[in-house]
Amino acid sequence: MKKSIALLLAVMLMALPLVACSGNNTSSQTSSSASTSEPASSAAPSQEAASEAAPASDEPVLNFKLAENQGKDNPVSQGVQMFADLVKEKTNGTVTIEVYLDAQLGNENETIDQVQAGTLDFARINTSALASTADEVGVFTLPYIFTSTEHKYKVLDGEIGQKVIEDLLKYNMIGLEYWEAGSRNFYTVKKPVESVADLKGMKLRVQQSDVAIRMVELLGGAATPMAYGEVYQALQTGVIDGAENDFVSYYTSGHYEVARYYTLDGHMAPPAMLLMSKTSWDKMSPSQQQAVKEAAREACLWQRQAMQDYQNEARAKVEEAGCTIYEVNVQEFQDAVSEIYNMYPQYSEVIPQIQALS
Repeated sequence: MKKSIALLLAVMLMALPLVACSGNNTSSQTSSSASTSEPASSAAPSQEAASEAAPASDEPVLNFKLAENQGKDNPVSQGVQMFADLVKEKTNGTVTIEVYLDAQLGNENETIDQVQAGTLDFARINTSALASTADEVGVFTLPYIFTSTEHKYKVLDGEIGQKVIEDLLKYNMIGLEYWEAGSRNFYTVKKPVESVADLKGMKLRVQQSDVAIRMVELLGGAATPMAYGEVYQALQTGVIDGAENDFVSYYTSGHYEVARYYTLDGHMAPPAMLLMSKTSWDKMSPSQQQAVKEAAREACLWQRQAMQDYQNEARAKVEEAGCTIYEVNVQEFQDAVSEIYNMYPQYSEVIPQIQALS
Protein backbone atom coordinates (compact mmCIF):
# COMPACT_ATOMS: atom_id res chain seq x y z
CA MET A 1 0.00 0.00 0.00
CA LYS A 2 2.76 2.44 0.89
CA LYS A 3 4.51 1.54 -2.34
CA SER A 4 1.33 2.26 -4.37
CA ILE A 5 0.90 5.73 -2.84
CA ALA A 6 4.53 6.58 -3.45
CA LEU A 7 4.23 5.52 -7.07
CA LEU A 8 1.13 7.68 -7.60
CA LEU A 9 2.84 10.75 -6.13
CA ALA A 10 5.81 10.25 -8.43
CA VAL A 11 3.60 10.11 -11.53
CA MET A 12 1.77 13.33 -10.51
CA LEU A 13 5.03 15.21 -9.98
CA MET A 14 6.25 14.15 -13.41
CA ALA A 15 3.01 15.50 -15.07
CA LEU A 16 3.17 19.02 -13.55
CA PRO A 17 5.74 20.48 -16.02
CA LEU A 18 3.61 19.25 -18.95
CA VAL A 19 0.47 20.99 -17.57
CA ALA A 20 2.35 24.23 -16.99
CA CYS A 21 3.80 24.12 -20.48
CA SER A 22 0.38 23.46 -21.97
CA GLY A 23 -1.10 26.41 -20.01
CA ASN A 24 1.56 28.83 -21.27
CA ASN A 25 0.99 27.84 -24.90
CA THR A 26 -2.77 28.47 -24.60
CA SER A 27 -2.20 31.89 -23.06
CA SER A 28 0.25 32.80 -25.78
CA GLN A 29 -2.15 31.73 -28.53
CA THR A 30 -5.01 33.70 -26.98
CA SER A 31 -2.88 36.82 -26.67
CA SER A 32 -1.69 36.48 -30.25
CA SER A 33 -5.25 36.03 -31.50
CA ALA A 34 -6.44 39.08 -29.59
CA SER A 35 -3.74 41.28 -31.08
CA THR A 36 -4.66 40.42 -34.70
CA SER A 37 -8.43 40.07 -34.54
CA GLU A 38 -10.17 42.41 -32.08
CA PRO A 39 -13.97 42.46 -31.92
CA ALA A 40 -15.55 44.74 -34.58
CA SER A 41 -17.19 46.89 -31.93
CA SER A 42 -13.86 48.09 -30.54
CA ALA A 43 -11.90 48.27 -33.79
CA ALA A 44 -11.24 51.69 -35.42
CA PRO A 45 -13.37 52.10 -38.62
CA SER A 46 -11.60 52.10 -41.96
CA GLN A 47 -11.22 55.40 -43.87
CA GLU A 48 -13.77 54.23 -46.45
CA ALA A 49 -16.32 53.33 -43.79
CA ALA A 50 -15.85 56.66 -42.01
CA SER A 51 -16.33 58.51 -45.28
CA GLU A 52 -19.64 56.73 -45.94
CA ALA A 53 -20.89 57.45 -42.44
CA ALA A 54 -20.09 61.21 -42.48
CA PRO A 55 -18.99 62.67 -45.85
CA ALA A 56 -16.02 64.93 -45.40
CA SER A 57 -16.32 68.43 -46.95
CA ASP A 58 -14.12 71.49 -47.05
CA GLU A 59 -17.11 73.73 -47.87
CA PRO A 60 -18.16 76.18 -45.14
CA VAL A 61 -21.81 76.06 -44.12
CA LEU A 62 -23.24 79.57 -44.47
CA ASN A 63 -26.62 81.20 -43.89
CA PHE A 64 -27.16 84.60 -45.56
CA LYS A 65 -29.89 87.27 -45.62
CA LEU A 66 -31.28 89.07 -48.69
CA ALA A 67 -33.25 92.34 -48.61
CA GLU A 68 -36.02 93.11 -51.13
CA ASN A 69 -38.36 96.11 -50.92
CA GLN A 70 -41.18 94.70 -53.07
CA GLY A 71 -44.03 92.36 -52.12
CA LYS A 72 -44.26 88.65 -52.83
CA ASP A 73 -46.27 88.98 -56.06
CA ASN A 74 -43.79 91.24 -57.84
CA PRO A 75 -41.54 89.52 -60.42
CA VAL A 76 -38.42 90.91 -58.73
CA SER A 77 -39.42 89.29 -55.44
CA GLN A 78 -40.17 86.03 -57.19
CA GLY A 79 -36.80 86.30 -58.94
CA VAL A 80 -34.79 86.74 -55.75
CA GLN A 81 -36.58 83.79 -54.16
CA MET A 82 -35.70 81.70 -57.21
CA PHE A 83 -32.11 82.84 -56.78
CA ALA A 84 -32.10 81.71 -53.15
CA ASP A 85 -33.53 78.31 -54.08
CA LEU A 86 -30.97 77.84 -56.86
CA VAL A 87 -28.07 78.72 -54.56
CA LYS A 88 -29.18 76.11 -52.04
CA GLU A 89 -29.50 73.52 -54.80
CA LYS A 90 -26.20 74.31 -56.51
CA THR A 91 -24.23 74.33 -53.24
CA ASN A 92 -25.81 71.10 -51.94
CA GLY A 93 -27.29 73.02 -49.05
CA THR A 94 -24.02 74.48 -47.77
CA VAL A 95 -25.21 78.01 -48.61
CA THR A 96 -28.75 79.06 -47.73
CA ILE A 97 -30.33 82.50 -48.23
CA GLU A 98 -33.28 83.85 -46.28
CA VAL A 99 -35.26 86.43 -48.28
CA TYR A 100 -36.86 89.40 -46.47
CA LEU A 101 -39.57 91.14 -48.55
CA ASP A 102 -41.50 94.42 -48.17
CA ALA A 103 -38.45 96.42 -47.01
CA GLN A 104 -38.34 94.55 -43.69
CA LEU A 105 -34.59 95.19 -43.46
CA GLY A 106 -34.80 98.85 -44.51
CA ASN A 107 -35.32 101.01 -47.59
CA GLU A 108 -32.97 100.80 -50.57
CA ASN A 109 -30.49 103.39 -49.33
CA GLU A 110 -30.35 101.76 -45.91
CA THR A 111 -29.74 98.30 -47.30
CA ILE A 112 -27.01 99.64 -49.62
CA ASP A 113 -25.21 100.95 -46.53
CA GLN A 114 -25.63 97.59 -44.78
CA VAL A 115 -24.23 95.65 -47.73
CA GLN A 116 -21.23 97.99 -47.86
CA ALA A 117 -20.65 97.55 -44.13
CA GLY A 118 -20.90 93.77 -44.38
CA THR A 119 -23.84 93.60 -41.95
CA LEU A 120 -26.20 92.48 -44.74
CA ASP A 121 -25.28 89.81 -47.29
CA PHE A 122 -27.53 90.57 -50.29
CA ALA A 123 -29.87 93.30 -51.53
CA ARG A 124 -31.78 93.88 -54.76
CA ILE A 125 -31.43 97.59 -55.57
CA ASN A 126 -32.57 99.90 -58.37
CA THR A 127 -29.65 101.71 -59.99
CA SER A 128 -31.46 105.02 -59.45
CA ALA A 129 -30.89 104.55 -55.72
CA LEU A 130 -27.47 102.94 -56.11
CA ALA A 131 -26.12 105.87 -58.16
CA SER A 132 -25.88 108.06 -55.05
CA THR A 133 -23.32 105.59 -53.65
CA ALA A 134 -21.70 104.18 -56.79
CA ASP A 135 -21.57 106.95 -59.38
CA GLU A 136 -20.56 104.49 -62.10
CA VAL A 137 -24.10 103.09 -62.40
CA GLY A 138 -25.59 106.58 -62.79
CA VAL A 139 -25.05 106.54 -66.54
CA PHE A 140 -27.77 103.87 -66.82
CA THR A 141 -30.32 106.23 -65.23
CA LEU A 142 -29.95 109.05 -67.78
CA PRO A 143 -32.91 109.84 -70.06
CA TYR A 144 -32.99 108.10 -73.42
CA ILE A 145 -29.63 106.44 -72.77
CA PHE A 146 -31.27 103.24 -74.07
CA THR A 147 -33.27 103.22 -77.29
CA SER A 148 -34.90 99.82 -76.67
CA THR A 149 -34.93 96.86 -74.29
CA GLU A 150 -32.65 94.98 -76.69
CA HIS A 151 -30.21 97.88 -76.70
CA LYS A 152 -30.27 98.06 -72.91
CA TYR A 153 -29.22 94.46 -72.40
CA LYS A 154 -26.70 94.63 -75.19
CA VAL A 155 -25.05 97.33 -73.08
CA LEU A 156 -25.57 95.75 -69.66
CA ASP A 157 -24.53 92.21 -70.60
CA GLY A 158 -21.58 93.45 -72.64
CA GLU A 159 -18.24 95.04 -71.78
CA ILE A 160 -19.76 98.32 -70.56
CA GLY A 161 -22.06 96.67 -68.04
CA GLN A 162 -19.40 94.26 -66.85
CA LYS A 163 -16.92 97.10 -66.32
CA VAL A 164 -19.43 98.81 -64.02
CA ILE A 165 -19.85 95.56 -62.08
CA GLU A 166 -16.08 95.34 -61.62
CA ASP A 167 -16.02 98.93 -60.36
CA LEU A 168 -18.41 98.04 -57.54
CA LEU A 169 -15.63 96.13 -55.80
CA LYS A 170 -14.16 99.38 -54.51
CA TYR A 171 -17.41 99.94 -52.61
CA ASN A 172 -17.12 96.50 -50.96
CA MET A 173 -19.93 95.19 -53.17
CA ILE A 174 -20.22 92.36 -55.68
CA GLY A 175 -22.58 92.99 -58.59
CA LEU A 176 -24.60 89.88 -59.48
CA GLU A 177 -26.34 90.61 -62.77
CA TYR A 178 -28.74 93.32 -63.94
CA TRP A 179 -32.47 92.89 -63.32
CA GLU A 180 -35.43 94.41 -65.16
CA ALA A 181 -37.23 97.23 -63.37
CA GLY A 182 -39.56 98.52 -66.07
CA SER A 183 -39.48 101.46 -68.48
CA ARG A 184 -41.04 104.90 -67.90
CA ASN A 185 -43.20 106.47 -70.60
CA PHE A 186 -45.40 109.55 -70.98
CA TYR A 187 -49.20 109.38 -70.79
CA THR A 188 -51.54 112.31 -71.44
CA VAL A 189 -55.15 113.40 -71.11
CA LYS A 190 -56.24 115.58 -74.04
CA LYS A 191 -54.01 114.57 -76.94
CA PRO A 192 -51.42 111.89 -77.69
CA VAL A 193 -47.68 112.45 -77.90
CA GLU A 194 -46.42 111.14 -81.21
CA SER A 195 -43.39 113.40 -81.60
CA VAL A 196 -41.30 115.84 -79.59
CA ALA A 197 -43.36 118.73 -80.98
CA ASP A 198 -46.50 117.35 -79.29
CA LEU A 199 -44.96 117.91 -75.84
CA LYS A 200 -44.57 121.67 -76.32
CA GLY A 201 -46.26 123.55 -73.47
CA MET A 202 -47.63 120.44 -71.78
CA LYS A 203 -47.65 120.40 -67.98
CA LEU A 204 -46.19 117.02 -67.06
CA ARG A 205 -45.86 115.54 -63.62
CA VAL A 206 -42.34 114.30 -62.85
CA GLN A 207 -40.50 113.08 -59.78
CA GLN A 208 -38.57 115.66 -57.77
CA SER A 209 -35.38 115.09 -59.75
CA ASP A 210 -33.10 117.60 -61.47
CA VAL A 211 -32.61 115.19 -64.38
CA ALA A 212 -36.34 114.56 -64.87
CA ILE A 213 -37.16 118.27 -64.68
CA ARG A 214 -34.46 119.24 -67.15
CA MET A 215 -35.48 116.43 -69.50
CA VAL A 216 -39.06 117.69 -69.77
CA GLU A 217 -37.84 121.26 -70.26
CA LEU A 218 -35.59 120.19 -73.15
CA LEU A 219 -38.54 118.38 -74.71
CA GLY A 220 -40.53 121.62 -74.62
CA GLY A 221 -42.84 120.75 -71.74
CA ALA A 222 -43.44 122.32 -68.34
CA ALA A 223 -42.10 120.01 -65.62
CA THR A 224 -44.40 119.81 -62.60
CA PRO A 225 -42.98 117.91 -59.59
CA MET A 226 -45.77 116.43 -57.52
CA ALA A 227 -46.36 113.71 -54.93
CA TYR A 228 -47.43 110.45 -56.54
CA GLY A 229 -50.64 110.25 -54.53
CA GLU A 230 -51.82 113.59 -55.95
CA VAL A 231 -51.40 112.69 -59.62
CA TYR A 232 -54.79 111.07 -60.27
CA GLN A 233 -56.80 114.10 -59.17
CA ALA A 234 -54.41 116.48 -60.92
CA LEU A 235 -54.93 114.60 -64.19
CA GLN A 236 -58.67 114.48 -63.66
CA THR A 237 -59.02 118.20 -62.91
CA GLY A 238 -56.63 119.44 -65.56
CA VAL A 239 -53.98 120.73 -63.16
CA ILE A 240 -51.52 118.71 -65.27
CA ASP A 241 -51.76 117.45 -68.84
CA GLY A 242 -49.93 114.21 -68.29
CA ALA A 243 -47.49 112.16 -66.26
CA GLU A 244 -45.01 109.32 -66.78
CA ASN A 245 -44.47 105.82 -65.45
CA ASP A 246 -44.35 102.16 -66.50
CA PHE A 247 -47.38 100.12 -67.61
CA VAL A 248 -47.83 98.40 -64.25
CA SER A 249 -47.93 101.67 -62.29
CA TYR A 250 -50.10 103.28 -64.99
CA TYR A 251 -52.63 100.50 -64.51
CA THR A 252 -52.51 99.88 -60.76
CA SER A 253 -52.69 103.63 -59.96
CA GLY A 254 -55.82 104.03 -62.08
CA HIS A 255 -54.20 106.82 -64.08
CA TYR A 256 -55.27 105.05 -67.28
CA GLU A 257 -58.87 105.97 -66.42
CA VAL A 258 -58.22 109.70 -66.95
CA ALA A 259 -55.10 109.76 -69.18
CA ARG A 260 -55.89 107.46 -72.08
CA TYR A 261 -52.96 108.20 -74.41
CA TYR A 262 -49.77 106.28 -73.64
CA THR A 263 -46.56 106.91 -75.60
CA LEU A 264 -43.77 104.32 -75.80
CA ASP A 265 -40.82 106.72 -75.62
CA GLY A 266 -39.03 104.80 -72.83
CA HIS A 267 -37.32 107.93 -71.57
CA MET A 268 -35.97 106.25 -68.45
CA ALA A 269 -35.31 102.53 -68.01
CA PRO A 270 -32.80 102.17 -65.17
CA PRO A 271 -32.08 98.51 -64.38
CA ALA A 272 -31.93 97.01 -60.93
CA MET A 273 -28.99 95.01 -59.57
CA LEU A 274 -28.56 92.13 -57.19
CA LEU A 275 -25.73 93.06 -54.85
CA MET A 276 -23.68 90.99 -52.43
CA SER A 277 -21.35 92.25 -49.74
CA LYS A 278 -17.71 91.55 -50.57
CA THR A 279 -17.31 90.66 -46.89
CA SER A 280 -19.86 87.86 -47.27
CA TRP A 281 -18.51 86.83 -50.68
CA ASP A 282 -15.08 86.18 -49.17
CA LYS A 283 -16.58 83.71 -46.69
CA MET A 284 -17.46 81.30 -49.49
CA SER A 285 -15.24 78.74 -51.18
CA PRO A 286 -14.43 79.20 -54.91
CA SER A 287 -16.97 76.51 -55.85
CA GLN A 288 -19.67 78.20 -53.77
CA GLN A 289 -18.86 81.55 -55.39
CA GLN A 290 -19.24 79.98 -58.82
CA ALA A 291 -22.57 78.45 -57.79
CA VAL A 292 -23.84 81.86 -56.66
CA LYS A 293 -22.84 83.40 -59.99
CA GLU A 294 -24.62 80.66 -61.93
CA ALA A 295 -27.74 80.98 -59.77
CA ALA A 296 -27.78 84.76 -60.23
CA ARG A 297 -27.57 84.44 -64.01
CA GLU A 298 -30.38 81.88 -64.23
CA ALA A 299 -32.63 83.86 -61.89
CA CYS A 300 -32.02 87.20 -63.61
CA LEU A 301 -32.85 85.83 -67.07
CA TRP A 302 -36.09 84.39 -65.69
CA GLN A 303 -36.89 87.66 -63.89
CA ARG A 304 -36.35 89.81 -66.97
CA GLN A 305 -38.88 87.77 -68.90
CA ALA A 306 -41.29 87.62 -65.96
CA MET A 307 -41.18 91.41 -65.60
CA GLN A 308 -41.78 91.84 -69.33
CA ASP A 309 -44.77 89.50 -69.08
CA TYR A 310 -46.02 91.51 -66.07
CA GLN A 311 -45.79 94.73 -68.10
CA ASN A 312 -47.51 93.11 -71.08
CA GLU A 313 -50.40 91.97 -68.88
CA ALA A 314 -50.87 95.52 -67.60
CA ARG A 315 -50.66 96.86 -71.14
CA ALA A 316 -53.35 94.43 -72.30
CA LYS A 317 -55.65 95.53 -69.48
CA VAL A 318 -55.36 99.26 -70.26
CA GLU A 319 -55.88 98.59 -73.96
CA GLU A 320 -59.00 96.58 -73.14
CA ALA A 321 -60.16 99.61 -71.15
CA GLY A 322 -59.89 101.78 -74.25
CA CYS A 323 -56.45 103.35 -73.94
CA THR A 324 -54.37 103.90 -77.07
CA ILE A 325 -50.65 103.06 -77.24
CA TYR A 326 -48.35 105.05 -79.51
CA GLU A 327 -44.89 104.11 -80.76
CA VAL A 328 -42.47 106.92 -81.61
CA ASN A 329 -39.02 107.49 -83.03
CA VAL A 330 -37.00 107.37 -79.81
CA GLN A 331 -33.92 108.77 -81.56
CA GLU A 332 -35.75 112.08 -82.06
CA PHE A 333 -36.40 112.33 -78.32
CA GLN A 334 -32.85 111.30 -77.52
CA ASP A 335 -31.44 114.01 -79.78
CA ALA A 336 -33.68 116.63 -78.17
CA VAL A 337 -32.30 115.98 -74.68
CA SER A 338 -28.67 115.27 -75.63
CA GLU A 339 -27.65 118.53 -73.97
CA ILE A 340 -28.51 117.00 -70.60
CA TYR A 341 -25.53 114.67 -70.89
CA ASN A 342 -23.23 117.68 -70.52
CA MET A 343 -24.36 117.84 -66.89
CA TYR A 344 -22.40 114.63 -66.31
CA PRO A 345 -18.85 115.03 -67.63
CA GLN A 346 -17.81 111.85 -65.82
CA TYR A 347 -19.78 109.89 -68.44
CA SER A 348 -18.37 111.72 -71.47
CA GLU A 349 -16.50 108.63 -72.69
CA VAL A 350 -19.04 105.92 -71.94
CA ILE A 351 -22.14 107.69 -73.35
CA PRO A 352 -20.88 107.54 -76.98
CA GLN A 353 -19.95 103.90 -76.44
CA ILE A 354 -23.50 103.15 -75.29
CA GLN A 355 -25.03 105.07 -78.20
CA ALA A 356 -22.81 103.22 -80.67
CA LEU A 357 -24.46 99.93 -79.66
CA SER A 358 -28.00 101.08 -80.45
